[in-house]
Amino acid sequence: MSLTLLLISALILLYFGRGGSTALIVLTSALVIGWFLDSASLASLFLGALLYAAFLFLLMPNTFRRDWLSRPLLGWVRSMLPKLSDTEAEALRSGSVDWDGELFSGHPNWTRLLETPHARLTAEEQAFLDGPVNTLCEMVDDWTITNELFDLSAQTWDYVREQGFFGLVIPTEYGGKGFSQSAHSEIVMKISTRSVSAAVTVMVPNSLGPGELLMEYGTDQQKSHYLPRLASGEDIPCFALTSPVAGSDAGAIPDKGIVCMGDWQGEKVLGLSVTWNKRYITLAPVATIIGLAIKVYDPEHLLGEDETIGVTCVMVPHDLPGVNSGTRHLPMNSVFMNGPTWGNDVFIPMDQVIGGQDMLGKGWTMLLECLSIGRSISLPALAAGAGKVASLATGSYSCVREQFGRSINQFEGVQEALEPIAGYSYMMDAARLLTTSMLDRGVRPAVPSALLKYRNTDLMRVVVNHAMDVVAGRGVITGPRNFMSRIYQAIPIAITVEGANILTRSLMVFGQGAIRCHPFIVKEIEAAGMDDETQAVASFDAVFYRHIGHTTRNVLRSLLLGLSGGRLEAVPGGGNLRRYYGQLSRFSAAYSLLTDVTLLSIGGGLKARQRLSGHMADCLVQLYYASAVIKQWHEEGYPESERDLVHWCLQTCLFELQVHMRELIDNYPVTVLRWPLRLLVFPLGSGHLRRPDEKLGTAVAAAIVNPGPTRDRIVRGAYYSEEPKDALGRVLHAYNLANATQPLRDALHEAVRHRDPDDLDGIALLMGHQRRELVDWAVAEKVIDEADRDALLEALTALYDVIRVDAFEAEGIKAMSESVRGQRRVVERN
Repeated sequence: MSLTLLLISALILLYFGRGGSTALIVLTSALVIGWFLDSASLASLFLGALLYAAFLFLLMPNTFRRDWLSRPLLGWVRSMLPKLSDTEAEALRSGSVDWDGELFSGHPNWTRLLETPHARLTAEEQAFLDGPVNTLCEMVDDWTITNELFDLSAQTWDYVREQGFFGLVIPTEYGGKGFSQSAHSEIVMKISTRSVSAAVTVMVPNSLGPGELLMEYGTDQQKSHYLPRLASGEDIPCFALTSPVAGSDAGAIPDKGIVCMGDWQGEKVLGLSVTWNKRYITLAPVATIIGLAIKVYDPEHLLGEDETIGVTCVMVPHDLPGVNSGTRHLPMNSVFMNGPTWGNDVFIPMDQVIGGQDMLGKGWTMLLECLSIGRSISLPALAAGAGKVASLATGSYSCVREQFGRSINQFEGVQEALEPIAGYSYMMDAARLLTTSMLDRGVRPAVPSALLKYRNTDLMRVVVNHAMDVVAGRGVITGPRNFMSRIYQAIPIAITVEGANILTRSLMVFGQGAIRCHPFIVKEIEAAGMDDETQAVASFDAVFYRHIGHTTRNVLRSLLLGLSGGRLEAVPGGGNLRRYYGQLSRFSAAYSLLTDVTLLSIGGGLKARQRLSGHMADCLVQLYYASAVIKQWHEEGYPESERDLVHWCLQTCLFELQVHMRELIDNYPVTVLRWPLRLLVFPLGSGHLRRPDEKLGTAVAAAIVNPGPTRDRIVRGAYYSEEPKDALGRVLHAYNLANATQPLRDALHEAVRHRDPDDLDGIALLMGHQRRELVDWAVAEKVIDEADRDALLEALTALYDVIRVDAFEAEGIKAMSESVRGQRRVVERN
């Protein structure tokens, strides 16, 4: 009995994560009780004492364990841990861990998630959204911007400067707005629902320009000089990272700065001779301050013994001799300012290094810290905005577009497309808000920012493609009436920039997260890299056995929670979501187990196993987005109107999580581990979690069709007008009239279905577009009252106006073609 009690006690302690004095008391009690239950036999005492001693050996630090077990284990672990490049090592040292760490732990603290402060706007921030942001949206027209001006109008540029759009997050003491990152995200999202080009113009100076780097790392002199100029728009910034030959490999940047003496404003000063060739740089054609990431070299040893200094961030004024800019790219025919920039042997003083001379060689850490902010804001907000426009436009259009005498939203095939538009749009917004709330708390969410950018832009593609399926030919014809074309054309841009989605998914999310978010791996890597062997062994000994306990605990949790469907987990009761909490806890434990198994069995080969990393990234995405949905519903007070939507999101996440985890295990590169992993992760099989059923899907599809609080929540934060001359406003105007005249139109359709088959004149009216005559016929036949004539005619006119598409005069297109022929001359160097 002593052996049995000791083993059971040890497993219980591991499951609940108890150690130290608690474990010592429990194990000692188990030994004594078991010995008495065995009639105080010597054999029981001897065997129990051996097992007890083994537990103490592993639990309690001691010299024998350190010298005879930890020291050789350290050598083995060194051979298994991934080999990190300097760039990767810097990446791991930058950024913060927040809720992503809880998901990697295998035992997420749901109460912590619910109690963490959420995104809230101040009265000043809301007033800016309701005032200047709305005014900016009213000023821009994407058709005119794209097809006539090829730029924002001069009036729009002036307004953006005057209202401080370029200084949203710059502190007020430097002339900026001093807004939160949540407000920054809301502003970008709202503008994007009106114009992608305008949104990109606003978002880049606030998230991807030198401003963020200056606020975090700039010298006092740099801050006092540049930040007021950036906030007012006197200086327009860009930041150039991507080189033609380096692409996504930041460690291979060929652009360089050579430490040298040079002439600056009439004096001989120490500085850098900079040569670069960058492309895809937003705002580069109009930037007055060009931020650059370069590698600095000191061949003449003017700074010290090292010749290679490392990646450095510098600022180059656009008007220096040797600087080339102004040339433009046209990303998918979008006309926000984007283009190449290059320069040869351009001299700048050390004052132009962001942070001054002391920050030479620290550029990569600076970029990683600040890029995690920008990556959390810009494209995720744009993607969420696209979801809101798709929900608003497609839900309304499907209501007013009629076929076979009824609205197309009543067709099940259309409902299948509306369902993910509504569900994924809600999901994107919830994940966006969860992440921006981290930023407002001072977190630098490196892993969440990567998965948010990847997943939101991927869902943008899914949602917009479904929307295009619903509007069909109405969305294909380009023109001022088209409310989907610009968003559709922006999809590849969002997928590609700020870290291409393929590489983000297959390299960054799990590749960094497995180490950065793991509770022990970073400390083990640090121990393995220590030069002092005694200190290395001591540090390794202090953490390795806790790591073993952590892994063993997740083995038990994965198995037991899998057997119980997560019912053994103690979870919050709000919203009646216990079954979802339990399943998510179960998969978190399984995910943590798979992370440890992967690091142990794959080790340094992980970077080459990108399919495996991709599957692990997909699993983490589903855990994160499900958490975001729960958090969002909690923050809103669990409104019953959103219950179907929340259930759809959580069921979808859990189903996808099950699929990705099963695919991961079925294709696990170490084949001998597939069966035991399948047993631990899916002890009862892997087909128990299903997609949302059709009844729930129909309810979710209706959420963006029917007026009400659910539709209002999904599209919250979008800009829209009900002006009939506006592309989207035309649809919303017709939608409102359609709902207001629904009984009249139902009566008209009923009369049509029961018309006299011999009434050839009546049939001709109904089959044509003579709406006034049709209404006259309805009045004459007593289908509607005379008092309803004008309302019905207005509604029918608006409904027909919605389905019209643009057609252009042949002579006008010919003249336009002749005016631009030969005008767009390609610049070779980009």
